[in-house]
Amino acid sequence: MNERLDQKAGAATTSAGIDAVLFDMDGVITDTARAHAAAWKQLFDAWLAEHHPDEPPFDEDADYREYVDGKPRYDGVESFLASRGIELPHGSDDDEPGSATVCGLGNAKNRYFNAWLEEHRVEAYPGSLALLDRLQRAGLRLAVFSSSRNATAVLKSAGVLDCFEIKVDGEDMAAEGLPGKPDPAIMLQAAERLAVAPERTAVVEDATAGVRAGVAGGFAQTIGVDRGGAAADLRRAGADLVVADLAELVLDETGRLVARTLDATPSVWTATEALAERLAGQRPAVFLDYDGTLTPIVDDPAAAVLDAGMRRALGNLAARLPVAVVSGRDLDEVQGLIGDDTLHYAGSHGFDLAGPGGWHEVVERGRAFLPGLKAAADDLEDALGDLAGATVERKRFSLAVHYRRVAEGDVDAVREAVEAVMARHGRLKLSGGKKVFDIKPRTDWHKGRAVEALLERLGLDRADVVPLYLGDDTTDEDAFRALADRGIGVVVRGSDGDGDARWTSAEYALDGTGEVERFLDWLAARAPR
Repeated sequence: MNERLDQKAGAATTSAGIDAVLFDMDGVITDTARAHAAAWKQLFDAWLAEHHPDEPPFDEDADYREYVDGKPRYDGVESFLASRGIELPHGSDDDEPGSATVCGLGNAKNRYFNAWLEEHRVEAYPGSLALLDRLQRAGLRLAVFSSSRNATAVLKSAGVLDCFEIKVDGEDMAAEGLPGKPDPAIMLQAAERLAVAPERTAVVEDATAGVRAGVAGGFAQTIGVDRGGAAADLRRAGADLVVADLAELVLDETGRLVARTLDATPSVWTATEALAERLAGQRPAVFLDYDGTLTPIVDDPAAAVLDAGMRRALGNLAARLPVAVVSGRDLDEVQGLIGDDTLHYAGSHGFDLAGPGGWHEVVERGRAFLPGLKAAADDLEDALGDLAGATVERKRFSLAVHYRRVAEGDVDAVREAVEAVMARHGRLKLSGGKKVFDIKPRTDWHKGRAVEALLERLGLDRADVVPLYLGDDTTDEDAFRALADRGIGVVVRGSDGDGDARWTSAEYALDGTGEVERFLDWLAARAPR
């Protein structure tokens, strides 16, 4: 794991807080949830089509979260089948995969998952790696648990097995006769092996069954991770705190895990010595949001132009370091506003990439969403037509509903209208920003993925490159998370204090675009031309 700069969390002690943290594996440490969901869908869709053709197919989102996520395979089979009113004999562990028993179906699912594992490398979430590093440096004890019998192979594939003192998995559950979640047995077993008391231990889970188990086990904190719209379910299950990514978590002065807020994020200027040391002998690569970062937020997006000082600072830096602008605006628009063909660009939240020499690349997965975006834009304009000040901005691969000019009393009506329209467009996802609703394709592509793609395309995906990302809005959080274990995230706080209580995965902060200009000059002064 990369060495990281000390933060406020690094100074925390555990005298009045927690002594250990127990982490679920899938969806918390390792990004295997999609592989598991795909394996479950392959299993259940084939089974239902053959034996219960009137039943709807397995839903990789709702059914996965509710019935199988975080549970042992056989428990997951029974839970999902029961939701459809289907009963099967339990069978035995050595049943042929696909046979008409709970164990037979569970064994088939295991075969599908292992086939995926043989062909792919498991990725650990960068924000999880960053948190593990912080907690290790703070002296906390760490354990990982999973109901999967493949846990060792998954952790080895992700390169994180050695991050934990203790591992309790499906093999241990079978050997010890431990019941599955929402029973807390697997968590209590991990705490016992660490020799720590539950009331001095935190649990981190992404499944509702796991959160219920943490609450039932009497742990000091049960923290939920919402990676896809399950926050309300996790809170209802009893989570003390729900974050979007573990990069948001730090230890407070009492030694308990809390979410880092914008207003509590340390300023870059308090850490220039440590930053200079971190960058010494390395090659920085700088990625910048546009609105709210290079230019102030304005009522009219067309009026957000670079001032002379920022244009000078940006050009000066680009003459010394790789620089890219990553914006929610369409590619042509942001290129025109900056007017510098020595930079690289990612427009439309990263779906449209371009750079010097006429290089241009469109992320293919975005094309399939174009008809749905057009239909949603038409519906939004109809729904918002009577609300003065609300505007729908059509972009190539996304939409934006601006309400900065809407009367305060009408903001809730705008929100309700947008949510009603989006309920009819399930292939699109809705997120909020500064006086804007962003609507994007429901696919695993965002500003963080765009930054990763640019690093790869530019030959900068190397150990001697330190990526820095500067951004102000919620859509920039994806980039902060993607770089959490190897780069430096800097959030730009609004001069009006708007949103300063928001949680962030960035390590440092700047106050307004004036400080961004000053920081670009600081970086340029330390880089060879």
